[in-house]
Amino acid sequence: MTFKNKFPAVVLLVFTSLILTAISCSSNSTEDHYLFSYFTGNGENGLHLAHSTDGMNWEAINEGKPLLEPKVGEDQLMRDPSIVQGSDGTFHMVWTVSWGEKGIGYAHSEDLINWSEQQYIPVMEHEPDALNSWAPELFYDEAQKEFIIVWATTIPGRFPETDGQDGDQYNHRLYYTKTKDFNSFSDTELFYDKGFNVIDGAIFHTGDQYAMLLKDETNEPFPPQKNIRLAFADKVEGPWSEPTEPITGDYWAEGPTILNIDGRWHLYFDKYRQGSFGVLVSDDLEEWEESSENLEMPEGIRHGTAFKVSAEVFEKLSEL
Repeated sequence: MTFKNKFPAVVLLVFTSLILTAISCSSNSTEDHYLFSYFTGNGENGLHLAHSTDGMNWEAINEGKPLLEPKVGEDQLMRDPSIVQGSDGTFHMVWTVSWGEKGIGYAHSEDLINWSEQQYIPVMEHEPDALNSWAPELFYDEAQKEFIIVWATTIPGRFPETDGQDGDQYNHRLYYTKTKDFNSFSDTELFYDKGFNVIDGAIFHTGDQYAMLLKDETNEPFPPQKNIRLAFADKVEGPWSEPTEPITGDYWAEGPTILNIDGRWHLYFDKYRQGSFGVLVSDDLEEWEESSENLEMPEGIRHGTAFKVSAEVFEKLSEL
């Protein structure tokens, strides 16, 4: 009698354990994987990657060592690495090669480990007075099946009404070029000019619209801006809207990048004067919650791009 009462309980316990194990395995196999491309220091040692499954806790890949060393440009830097995956699965990356050159860096990879020969793209060489080509951002436009590269350049005297807005020689506007194959490029054109010094234009999709994160670089007149704003457009080439009010707080912020995780927008940015990283979370791109105190990032991280990858891509990276 006692044996009969206990037997069903034992079977139930074993069955429950098997079900929980199956659920756990299933959950792990469908886990989302996010990567963050970044640089450290001045960008002299190359490309770094971090990994996360929840967008809040990030760990350095390859024990924090760079995966690719810079080879192009006079200064051979690899700052602001922006990575986008094309429709064929290939990863494409652009970056800042120097503080004062007229081109940017480019390379591609199938697995983010083995990279192509690096290429110097002379995006502003046609402008004899251009001072720089900073923080290129890469976006793949599904509608046109082409890539668009957006970056910031100062051309002294081109926008005299805002000369001196950063308290120095720089007075940036955003420029762009398009390409389908990274061999031929459209002519460089002005991309975003709303009458102020602007850098860090990062494009993403939201519904049937395009959105762009940007940094207001205005330093003068007082108070300085140095904040992140948004702009919107129906087409990737614009026309783009006036910027929103600042969405970052009372600190200097730059290098924005964004992920949509479980229906919520996660906006990451570099609190570069504080030597730390921040994150804002939103359901609608209008109301934002500061969640920086819950964000864990690798030591020494500087800004780049957050993007989602397959489990297969991450598994290869995790073996490094």
